[in-house]
This record gives sequence, C-alpha cells and structure tokens, in this order.
Amino acid sequence: AVVSTQSTGTFSLCSCVSCFADFQLLAMASKPMMGEGEIDWTALNAKLPTGSDPASKARRKKMFMSMDNGNGILSLAEVDKGIRDVLKIDEIFNAKPAILRAYQIAKNSTKSKFDCGDDYIELKEFRYFLLSLRQYFEYWVAFCRTDKDGDRRIDREEFRAAREKIEVWVGKIEDVDAEFDKIDDNGGGSILFDEFCKWAIAKNLDLEDDDDDIAM
Repeated sequence: AVVSTQSTGTFSLCSCVSCFADFQLLAMASKPMMGEGEIDWTALNAKLPTGSDPASKARRKKMFMSMDNGNGILSLAEVDKGIRDVLKIDEIFNAKPAILRAYQIAKNSTKSKFDCGDDYIELKEFRYFLLSLRQYFEYWVAFCRTDKDGDRRIDREEFRAAREKIEVWVGKIEDVDAEFDKIDDNGGGSILFDEFCKWAIAKNLDLEDDDDDIAM
C-alpha cells in the first residue's frame, strides 16, 4: 500500500517497516535513565497537552501539524523528531523504548480512513499517544531504576535488590522470586521492558517522585 503525500511524493509501507526496524535498534541503545529527583515531572506534564478543553485541543492540533510532513498522518520517525524539536523533551527523546511502545498502541487505537493509516498516528489518535507516552515514560524510568547495570533487562538479583523500592511503586510483594517468574513471561531468565510494562499496568505502578497531575 502507498500513502499519497503533498510534500514528499509517496511513502511506501516497506520503507516504514525499515524505519521501524531501525528505531527498534535505537531503542536497544537508549541512554540510561536518570535517577530519583532528577526529572521535573511538573514541567514535563505541562508540555503534554492531554486535556479535553479547547486550549489543549488547539495546542495538540498545532503540535500535530508541526510534526506532520503534510499528509495528515505521523510516522514513527516524525514522532521521534517531533519529541525532540516540537515538544522539546530530551528525557523522553532519549527513552526510545517508551516512544516505540506508545506509538504502537496509539496507531491502532481507532479505525483509519487511510489505506494503511493503521500503521501511522492520525490527529484523532494524537491525544491518546501523548497520554500513552507519559505513562510509558514513567514505566521506562522505573525500569531503568531497577536495571542497575543498564543492559536493558532486569535480572533476578536486580529485582531482589530493588524490592523495597518496587514495593513503594506497586505495593507489598509476598514472594519476590515468584513475582519475578510471573513477570518473566517468556521464561528467559530476565525481565524485558515489554514484560515489565504489562506487569506495571496490572499493578498500577506509580513512581513516588512523579507528578500525577496530568489531564486524562
């Protein structure tokens, strides 16, 4: 399938797949996340217009148009560049796994009017993308605070060592090894970010130092 554009001719689905694969490689090489107290969550929330009020809607539309190349949909590359150049949130720009996860979920959140629009984010999905981006960034921060050696996976010893901190985020853990095994869905012996996200959602994970005052 091909999406017609106004500014760059055509954009093939196969080129999108290539960009997606390249982005996954970037995600694996993302910079380690900063520790407690080093993120200004209030300032970060203020840059994400997630409200349903007219002012927030207007800001979102302006942001979307600033990221869009003119075809009415956002590719993963456009979103990534927009986080850096439009939102200007370096902390999230460096959190590629969180961007990728939020993009994957948002692009399929509504039925598209374009032939292959389900592979891209449309304006009607942009609010959901921003909300997802904020959520998965928080999970990425929690993941990195547990992944002490920065190898993009949490091993059993790291999970055990972080038990006290994790219990602040999700509540009491009765059996830390059993909990680890439950999260390690593929039985690989370590927790990957996707596995961590599924668990974090189920547990309603909430960092102790973040600002939850963001419009839902």
